[in-house]
Amino acid sequence: MSYPRLKCGCIDIHTHVVPEHFPAYAGKHSDVRWPSTVPAQACHRHVLMSGSVYRMVADVCWDESKRVQAMDEQRVERQVLSPMPELLSYWLDAEDGANLARFLNETIAEMVAAAPDRFVGLGTVPLQDVDTSIGELEFLIGELGLAGVEIGTNINGVVLGDPRLRPFFEAAERLGAAIFVHPLRPIGTERLVGEGLVQILAFPGETGLAAASLVTSGLMLRHPGLRIAFSHGGGTLASLLPRLQHGWEVNPALRDSMPMAPVEAVRLMYYDSLVYETDALRRLIHCFGESQICAGTDYPFRIRERDPVGQIGRSGLNERAQEQLLRLNAECWLGIQANERT
Repeated sequence: MSYPRLKCGCIDIHTHVVPEHFPAYAGKHSDVRWPSTVPAQACHRHVLMSGSVYRMVADVCWDESKRVQAMDEQRVERQVLSPMPELLSYWLDAEDGANLARFLNETIAEMVAAAPDRFVGLGTVPLQDVDTSIGELEFLIGELGLAGVEIGTNINGVVLGDPRLRPFFEAAERLGAAIFVHPLRPIGTERLVGEGLVQILAFPGETGLAAASLVTSGLMLRHPGLRIAFSHGGGTLASLLPRLQHGWEVNPALRDSMPMAPVEAVRLMYYDSLVYETDALRRLIHCFGESQICAGTDYPFRIRERDPVGQIGRSGLNERAQEQLLRLNAECWLGIQANERT
């Protein structure tokens, strides 16, 4: 089926996929947190982990035609598809993680092939084993034609700026892979009071610290070809930035370890617009620059932004700057050539 391209030009870089079905676990271990699904209410399925319900998802998670219909209603031209973050599954062993990653990557590639004018795909790699993850990255870029990869904010507690992960980032730079960072298993959840607050309150702090680790580690300076985008507006990074900048200015040891000022280094990365409020979006633009913010919604989950075009339109930006946030910045991050749109 052919899905026509819209003319509004909005690219939503933050959307998630859940397959309708998963292959049965075929590994060597018992009591493994391997995903599966079972029917739920109409047009929904329960996602199970180790036989227990993790969440219920609607058929728009896997049904291309229904996604496209929703995109048209939202005035979104293209979605960047990435796995539901829990499916990154860094807690599996390397072999199981590689098998699950391959299934997810092939599933997303099939969705993109069904509507290539409307979808761009990001896969996943088993970063619990860096060598295996590099091999899968080469496959999903070279064989499946995906644009890049989604990764978590930490890999079983290892933050992204840790030297152990540098070979992966070197490979991503070499392959021209776009990287989308999403919070996963955040720190500090034991301090939350109330139900359902992990995504609401813990995700921003987790994302901010992960982004800050790339600044303080100097990763982006060592690998200037990396294209990394952070979800949820970079979390708390915009709030942390003035304190980090001041610390850099008054602490010689910190300045010696960070050749570039933090206020400049944060502009080497991209961020989605998912902050829900016009003043918060203006703060992102002030901190990170008009060239570094991309539209993002967290579709199709409940917490999503439902009017990304309207949100950016209310920001007070001129027409050219709005076009940057709606489309041009995402194209730069994804590595989409201008002639692809002709």
